[in-house]
Amino acid sequence: MVPLKRRKVACPPAGNTGTTGGGDAGSIKFPEAVLFLLERKMGASRRTFLSQLGRKKGFQVEDAFNESVTHVVSENNSSEEVRRWLGSQNDQRAVHLLDISWFTESMRAGQPADILDRHKLQDESAHDNEVPLFSVPSYACQRRTSLANHNTALTDALSLLAENAELSKEEGRGVAFRRAVAVLKVLPEPVTSMAQLRGLPCLGGHTLRVIKDVLENGTSSEAEATKNSQRFRALKVLTGIFGVGAKTAERWIRLGIDDLQQLQQSGQTLNRAQQGGLEHYLDLNQPVTRSEADAIGEVVGRAVVSVSPGARITLIGGFRRGKPTGHDVDFLITHPEEGNEVGLMPKVVSWLQSKGFLLYQKTTRNSYLESDDGPAQPSSNMDRFERCFSIFKLDTGEGTRATEASGESGGEAAGAPEADPAPGSQVLSDDEQNPGAKPWRAVRVDLVVSPISQFAFALLGWTGSKLFERELRRWAGHEKAMSLSSHALYDGNQRRYVRATSEEEIFSHLGLEFIPPSERNA
Repeated sequence: MVPLKRRKVACPPAGNTGTTGGGDAGSIKFPEAVLFLLERKMGASRRTFLSQLGRKKGFQVEDAFNESVTHVVSENNSSEEVRRWLGSQNDQRAVHLLDISWFTESMRAGQPADILDRHKLQDESAHDNEVPLFSVPSYACQRRTSLANHNTALTDALSLLAENAELSKEEGRGVAFRRAVAVLKVLPEPVTSMAQLRGLPCLGGHTLRVIKDVLENGTSSEAEATKNSQRFRALKVLTGIFGVGAKTAERWIRLGIDDLQQLQQSGQTLNRAQQGGLEHYLDLNQPVTRSEADAIGEVVGRAVVSVSPGARITLIGGFRRGKPTGHDVDFLITHPEEGNEVGLMPKVVSWLQSKGFLLYQKTTRNSYLESDDGPAQPSSNMDRFERCFSIFKLDTGEGTRATEASGESGGEAAGAPEADPAPGSQVLSDDEQNPGAKPWRAVRVDLVVSPISQFAFALLGWTGSKLFERELRRWAGHEKAMSLSSHALYDGNQRRYVRATSEEEIFSHLGLEFIPPSERNA
């Protein structure tokens, strides 16, 4: 097989040598760029996927490194690491050593992108005799992360790149950026020099280049280019519609739909959630304040007590971590007697609907079953509790109380700042364009019902942050041979479920120091 590949390399018109059973003659559009993707730190499955993507775009991508390769693409490697690898291949040629960002930009452009400094792999700048300035544990669940952040310029740039990766369905890249952000957030002072980052975990080559760019120029050119790109702006607008995910937004963009006005004029069929999301777009993209969350909590609390006097309700999500604003409001409901939570959700939803508080709602049933053999699949952040996804009608009129279903006077008006109008928002209703003209606003509200036996796990899972929970599950699996979810903790070595009645117990079972909600803002 090796001689056959080499003969194909010597004759570019023969097709894409890295293709297995594919690549027709003449399918290579860019013979001047012969690519090899380094598997080290990238992983075999991701490398296979990206190699196939490159070939579909007309690039020549080699499965094995050989003398025809002109561009070596890697992920989270320094130039020193790649050069050492090249040395092990007995190759001393001058080839381009490129970060994966060059590859992804080339895929989007449909042709080889210009090679800029930010695409080139960088040498490690720190010397071996330098002492690390900060000591940061590898897992975010080992660290205390408050809302204070001394490196917002760095974390904002990396968070934007993470968001773009997530919207582009590049989950691995998004997680890598999020982990880097979490490390920077926990540092006790601002980063002013690359030398300060020596020894810190989760800071790959791409991340370090972004940080260096911000430190030297005040901004990240990559983050600015991403923020101003038409595709990112369109994805932000379209996924800002309640009920629209990245996959649907991508499909609309391929049809030439970039904003709300184009969507409304396109004749696309929308489901009920998307219709409600479009109708209340400005409200739902306006931050929700803590006072508004508390007002909604009073209403939901009244509903819960009315249908089940012994039931309990807890505000969860970012507000439980102390955040002053959020994009939605989440509540966890349970009953101290196991089994009494069954049937509670339909009654609460019915009460809220009868009082006119729900503009839209969709309820899912509890589908969790505990198996004696343990979880059938690795735990994830998606649980199977009974949930209600809703658009809540919050009374904000002066002199009214959100807790009064009849609309009688009293209480305080909400004071959340208005969001900037999105492209196409001019086609929304007059009330939506001028929120002050109506005495209420629409808010995203999620209700979750948990049995009391699973309440501690549900409370931990739904408090967040998302990365903190991901790191807890990673720690459980990699360090303790356990499986953690919002339902349970399973010990794989002892082949049994580990029970807990509090978050403190769960941390103890995992061998971790307890971290309160206010310090889980990874």
